[in-house]
Amino acid sequence: MPLSFDPDAIPLPTSHFVDGAYLPAEGVLPMRRPSDARDYAACPVADADLIDHAVHAAKSALKTSGWASRRPRERTNAMHRWADLIEAEAETLARLEAVSSTRPIGQLIQGDVAVTAEQIRFFAEFADKEGSDLVPTGEEGLGMVMSEPYGVVGAITPWNFPLSMAGWKLGPALAAGNAIVLKPSEMTPFSTLYVAELAVRAGIPAGLINIVLGDGPTTGQAITAHPEISKVSFTGSTAAGSAIMANIARTGVKPMTLELGGKSPQIVFADADLPLAADAIANSILGNAGQACVAGSRVIVENAVLEPLILALKANMASIRPGPTWDAASTYSPIISERQLNRIDGITRAAVDAGAECLTGGHRLDRKGYFYAPTLLSGVAATSPAVTEEIFGPVLTVQSFHDEDEALALADHPTYGLAAGLFTRDLSRAIRVTRKLQAGTVWVNRYSRSRDHILPTGGYKHSGIGKDLGREAYHANRKSKSVLINL
Repeated sequence: MPLSFDPDAIPLPTSHFVDGAYLPAEGVLPMRRPSDARDYAACPVADADLIDHAVHAAKSALKTSGWASRRPRERTNAMHRWADLIEAEAETLARLEAVSSTRPIGQLIQGDVAVTAEQIRFFAEFADKEGSDLVPTGEEGLGMVMSEPYGVVGAITPWNFPLSMAGWKLGPALAAGNAIVLKPSEMTPFSTLYVAELAVRAGIPAGLINIVLGDGPTTGQAITAHPEISKVSFTGSTAAGSAIMANIARTGVKPMTLELGGKSPQIVFADADLPLAADAIANSILGNAGQACVAGSRVIVENAVLEPLILALKANMASIRPGPTWDAASTYSPIISERQLNRIDGITRAAVDAGAECLTGGHRLDRKGYFYAPTLLSGVAATSPAVTEEIFGPVLTVQSFHDEDEALALADHPTYGLAAGLFTRDLSRAIRVTRKLQAGTVWVNRYSRSRDHILPTGGYKHSGIGKDLGREAYHANRKSKSVLINL
C-alpha cells in the first residue's frame, strides 16, 4: 500500500473513548488541517461531568480487573500484545496522525509509530522487575519500602508529537498498575484514540485507558482538579504548566510531572567536526519545523568557525522538501496553525527591525497551508524575543564567543533549562562544559533523542518538574510506603 493518501478519505474517530467504547459527542471546536488550511472536522469538549464519568470508569476497571494486583508478568504480556498491534496497525496510525498534525507520513511509520511501540515494550518490562525493597534496620526489626500504584492518573499531551507523547504517559502508567484518563490536544486527537482502542483489542481491560477530548480551560482543568485523580502528567508549554500547578494548588495537593518549554543552546567549539555539527543543528530545527520543546534554537559558535558553520547551515536549510503531511515525498512540516505562523513571523520581523541580519528565510512559504521558511538570524540582541522566547518554529539565532566562559554565559537562560548541545573533539572540555550547563539533557556531538528509552527526559528551572522516560517515569507512577515490623 502506498504511503501517500487522500486526507478526505480517512474515517476519523471524533468522540471520547471511555470504558472501552466511543461515546457519542457533538463537535464544538473547529479543526483545521495545517497542510492546506482547510476546516475538516470538529472536536467535542469533555466537561467536568464527563471527566467524572471517565474517572469512575477507570476506578471500576481497576477494581473489577485486578490490574494492579495481577501477577506483574501478566501486565507485561498484555502490554507486549498491545505493542504488537501498534506495529501491525502502523499504517492506519500513521494516516490518523498525518491527516491532522504536522508530522509527514514518510516519517511516521518507522519513526513515531515504531518508537511508540518500543516505549510500550520498554515500560512493560518494568512491571516484574521493579518493586518493593528490604532496607537495613536494627536486628530486632524488618524494614521495607513498599511500592504501590497511585490508582487513577491524569495526563495531558501536546499536538506536536501526538502518538509518541501518548506513549510517554500510557506506558509507565499502565505498567505501574494504574488506570489513566488522558486528554490529547484538541488539534491532533485521532492517533491517540486509536491506540487506546488497540489496547482493548490486545486484552488490556476496558476502562483502564480513557481518552477524553477537549480544550485546556474546560477539559484539562477538570482533569487536574478532579479529587480522585491522584497524579498528573503534562507535556506542553511553561505557561500551561504553571496554570496546571495553580489549578492543582487551588483544589488540593497531588504529585505532578511537567515536561515544559525550552530555549535550548547548541555550543560549537572551533575543534568540532563542523559537517557533523551543521547537520545535527540543522536537523534539530528543521525536524517538525522546529515545533519541539527541545529544539536547539540558539547556536553559540566560537569566532574562528563562525563563517564556515553559517555557510553549512544555510546549505542544509536550502534542502527542505515542504509538502502536505499526507504526501510521502514531503519531509518538511507545516506550522500547526495560522496563529502560530503569525507569531513566528512577528518575532522574526521584530528582530530584523531591531538590527538583526536575516541570513536566510524570514518569510512564509508561498504555498497552501501554514509553511514557514527555515530562518537563520545573526547579530540578534541578547534581549530580543528571538533569543529569549520559545518560538516553536524553524528559527535559529547565531551568537559567537571568544572563550569557554563566554560560551557558558551565553548558553545560560534565566527561565529555561530543558536541553543543550555541544560540539567538540576535546573529551575533557565536553565533560567540563556538560557539568556546568543548566539543562536536564545534554547531547554531545549530536542533537536529538535516541531510541534508548532508559534515558529520562525533563528540565531544569521553568522547563519542568520530574522526568518522562527512563526508570524515573515508571517510579513516578508509583507511591511508596515505609513499613517497619518488630520481630
